Amino acid sequence: MSSGPAAASPTVEILKFEELKGWEVDDHQAALDVFQNTCIDIPDPEWASLCALATSQPDARTFFELFFRPVLLGGNETALFTGYFEPELRGSRKRQGPYQFPIYAKPREIRNGTRWFSRAEIEDQNLLAGRGLEIAFVDDPVDVFFLQIQGSGRVKLAEGGALRVGYAGKNGHDYKSVGQELVKRGVYRPHQVSAQVIQRWVKRNPVAGRELLQHNPSYVFFREVSEVPASLGPLGAMNRSITRMRSIAVDPDFVPLGAPVWIEKEGVDPLQRLMIAQDTGSAIKGVQRADIFYGTGSDAGKAAGRIKDPGRMVVLMPIQIAYTLAPEG
Repeated sequence: MSSGPAAASPTVEILKFEELKGWEVDDHQAALDVFQNTCIDIPDPEWASLCALATSQPDARTFFELFFRPVLLGGNETALFTGYFEPELRGSRKRQGPYQFPIYAKPREIRNGTRWFSRAEIEDQNLLAGRGLEIAFVDDPVDVFFLQIQGSGRVKLAEGGALRVGYAGKNGHDYKSVGQELVKRGVYRPHQVSAQVIQRWVKRNPVAGRELLQHNPSYVFFREVSEVPASLGPLGAMNRSITRMRSIAVDPDFVPLGAPVWIEKEGVDPLQRLMIAQDTGSAIKGVQRADIFYGTGSDAGKAAGRIKDPGRMVVLMPIQIAYTLAPEG
């Protein structure tokens, strides 16, 4: 990952911290703690020196204000904020009883950046069965689909205990929203669609539901990550645990992974908070686009599923990088 935006030419404006709505009342120490979790993995000497300073127990607000500058990418473009979570599924390591729907590991022949079979081809032709790729079996195929969208999850095992799975790769097809497809078909209006609504519709309409889910050709594979303690969040794109309500998924073509990002989310439940960009997602594309991590379990899922709000996001860049992106005139 480069130290700054890599995709084509968004407008760049350096702001003052006083221009960040709610900045002075945030818990900057909470953000600094999360920043330290992944700053060591940012491959840039400018970031590395700030990471070393972050470990010396500085006053958190002073640290960010002294060594960073708020950089607005995309000018007046309105941000889109959504939410994601770590689902909890019911399952077993063996196919038995209600646990008939597999979570698959990545086949060896799949390489990053290459296109494999689509979701419909994988499912209709049973391309993964009998290859020893099954990590676990769960009791609901819709849960498997949404696990793939979230990218990680926990499976409570019928035989006792639990296992955690994380993203291992995908089939190379672009993500397509089944929610938008339901709107296009006139089943729902845009404001009515959420993950819970989609799940209920698919369960009520099993045949049409299978076809609807196959509208999304993207298929995600997993690996077991049960070495991550239950007290910590799932692994993000930086292979470190992410933190509830302090980690976001971004488009790394514009926002460096590990960077602090100030968000001003509007909507029913406004949110002004310093987050850390520690994850990515196939649906998270664009300069003003972020997915907020709401935590683990059904309550987190309900909260995340309600989020589709406008606002603004501002990336905190090290001073030298900020002024390289937007030289003082």
